[in-house]
Amino acid sequence: MASKAAVAAVDFTRIYSTLGLGKDTIAALQAFRKRHGDAQRMQSQYASQPTTVDLAHYRSTLKNKAIVDEAEKLLKEFKVVTYDVTAHVKAIETFEAKAVEKAQATAAQIDVELEELQATLANIEEARPFEDLTVEDVGNAHPRILEAVETMVKKGKWTVPGYKEKFGDLSLM
Repeated sequence: MASKAAVAAVDFTRIYSTLGLGKDTIAALQAFRKRHGDAQRMQSQYASQPTTVDLAHYRSTLKNKAIVDEAEKLLKEFKVVTYDVTAHVKAIETFEAKAVEKAQATAAQIDVELEELQATLANIEEARPFEDLTVEDVGNAHPRILEAVETMVKKGKWTVPGYKEKFGDLSLM
């Protein structure tokens, strides 16, 4: 009973989205959940059916008593067949091992991303304010800007393309 309540309380869609599982992992997990649900439904359906046979009822209903005697003999001789489920258990263990592997890989990937985000956050917190930056700092951070300015100066271009359209002409003449 407690396991049914636990399964009902789990929000699998949230788990799929927050853990960042791969598509094949999610598909395998959903297929496994579907098979589990089907097996539970079949088990509850068969458990609710009666397991005893009222042979006296059949003796009174049928004219041919030999058939009822033969059925009774077969029921008494019936032995439950046991199946070797080691192959199924092994398949489940293999699936579980793959799922654990992928979960560990996902956890490692999340840890790496978390470390990168922590480093980025620390970098942002330690960064100087925009007002304190110099042209040299910007040039050192992005050398392409310095190269673009140098080529513009060599060609004699003293205005930035698109500046007048964006900010207007500030000249007094």
